[in-house]
Amino acid sequence: MPSVPWFTAVFGLLLVLVSLGAQGQEPDPSSLYELSTEGSSKTVNAGGSGKLVISIRTKGGAHISDETPLKVEISGTGGVKPEKQKLSYADSITAKSALARYPDPRFEVPFAAGVPGKGGLDAKLTFFVCTEKVCARQQKSIHLPVEVK
Repeated sequence: MPSVPWFTAVFGLLLVLVSLGAQGQEPDPSSLYELSTEGSSKTVNAGGSGKLVISIRTKGGAHISDETPLKVEISGTGGVKPEKQKLSYADSITAKSALARYPDPRFEVPFAAGVPGKGGLDAKLTFFVCTEKVCARQQKSIHLPVEVK
């Protein structure tokens, strides 16, 4: 039986230990959810109104905690003005049910459009995404361009 050099055996053992350690690690918290503005108004007539939609969709058994602060701060540019500038979990249009203890938050915020041109809405979100083992604070920013005709 041929002998295996000691460094080959040590290297193989290290590979096994690293792969076992990686299996026990929690995933990157940002991979546990998706932010979306799907359903938002992107073109609005001058003097009219539109709607900003912000959804946080969780994945892999994660949830957005309703027991920790969830803040959304919204500002507008180019004559686009949100009806409400500060939101919390209570402003989410999704509700708890017998089937969903932690429903994915969804916000729908009306906004007014002023003079024609390019504008937009910016939202800064702070929330906690949680699994059975950990809750991680997340801070994200999104921008929705709005064309006012």
